[in-house]
Amino acid sequence: PTGSLLYPYGPHQGDKTNPKLDDGTSEAITLSIPFTFYGKTHQTAFVNNNGVISFDKPVRQYTPDPFPLADGRPFVTPFWADVDNVEGGDIFYRQSTDPALLGDISQHITQYFPESPFTATWAFVATWDHVAYWGSKSDKGNTFQAVLTTDSKMFYIILNYWDIQWTTGAASDGDAETGLGGTPAHAGFNSGDDTNFYNIPGSQTDAIINITTTSNVKVPGRWVFRVDDFQAPDADPPQLDNNCWL
Repeated sequence: PTGSLLYPYGPHQGDKTNPKLDDGTSEAITLSIPFTFYGKTHQTAFVNNNGVISFDKPVRQYTPDPFPLADGRPFVTPFWADVDNVEGGDIFYRQSTDPALLGDISQHITQYFPESPFTATWAFVATWDHVAYWGSKSDKGNTFQAVLTTDSKMFYIILNYWDIQWTTGAASDGDAETGLGGTPAHAGFNSGDDTNFYNIPGSQTDAIINITTTSNVKVPGRWVFRVDDFQAPDADPPQLDNNCWL
């Protein structure tokens, strides 16, 4: 969409598309530039339908657990919940060295982290496009994106939330008509070392529906983190007002 937070995506961008399979995942993706996440370098990633990018192993779990996870799984959860792309929507991903894309990403990260000028040499873009929830009796869909990027020294992740209409699948005690209630989606990072993690405010509460309005870089719907040694710009604490994150 024009004016969207989202970086370009879809088959015309050369994206691969995940299989239509409840709790499905991409194939194992060999990263052309290994990605350093919380001090550990990974060469394989999976784009999991349920709103998770995992390193080394796929994740099929559909009801999110709070971070830190006890089992040592390093992963990024743009929006961990029970996505069902059989019911609706598509999940796309690509690795890219496209100069236009890298130029936009470099400009954005340098703007958010001005003390560390950044020129991206590689990006991995995963996009969940109008994806439905398991057990849905509605036509609600969520559109969000995660971008991994590096200049080979610093490693960043950008999370973009464009349209969030549901928080919970029916098997997570959500309401099949509304996609709300139960155990809502989780957004954040689990390092795998049981001490380092980040939970985006509102995770696993009803307020996560309003993640399109929150940010740690003053761009509503966008959260950006340096993840090689993990740094997040200070977020303004969200204020809960009439069930709306301001």
